[in-house]
Parts: sequence; structure tokens; C-alpha cells
Amino acid sequence: MTASARLRRPAYHIAMQLTDKQLRFLRGRAHALKPVIQVGNKGLTAGVLGETRRALADHELIKLRFQAADRAARDALLAELARDTGSALVTRIGHVAVLFKPNTRLSKFPLPD
Repeated sequence: MTASARLRRPAYHIAMQLTDKQLRFLRGRAHALKPVIQVGNKGLTAGVLGETRRALADHELIKLRFQAADRAARDALLAELARDTGSALVTRIGHVAVLFKPNTRLSKFPLPD
């Protein structure tokens, strides 16, 4: 990864470092997923946080849909959610984002090196 690519990567990738190859692999796996978490106008509530943790524990790779109209608000919510769940942001396009948190016992998604 080049120095300029590291500078462009948002701050919420710091908790879990994934290589570009691993991100491409996870984006490909997430393409067919349906959103399992919907973050509404109330933002990040305790219920949303709890359901996101449960979904990450069950599925490892989840897709979320955000209702926040402002891009900065979506990015802030997503950064906070990734930090609070200990997950990594795989991608965000518009109102849809993908989070990944590997299961320590037996991962469904063995990441390429």
C-alpha cells in the first residue's frame, strides 16, 4: 500500500487493518448480501449497537443501511459504530455500508494474505 493510499483511508480503519486484497475479497462476498441493520433518523441507539454486535457475532460480514441525509453525519455514525463494535469498514456507497469482524473461533471468511 502506498503512502498516499494510507492517507486517504478514513480513520475508522485503524481498529482493524485490512490489506487492499482483503478488502476486495470482502467486498466481493458482501455484494449479494441484503442489509440486516437499518440505522434510522434517531441515529446510533443502544438497540442498534446491540443488534449490530449480535449480527457481527453471527455473520461476521454484514451490510447496513443508513437514513441520515448528510454525508458527514453518515460518516460520523459509521465511524462510531465501527469503533464501538470493534469492526472494520469494508466499504460505504451512498446509504449502504459493510462491516466486518472476524469470529475468533472459526471464521466463515478466511482472509487472503
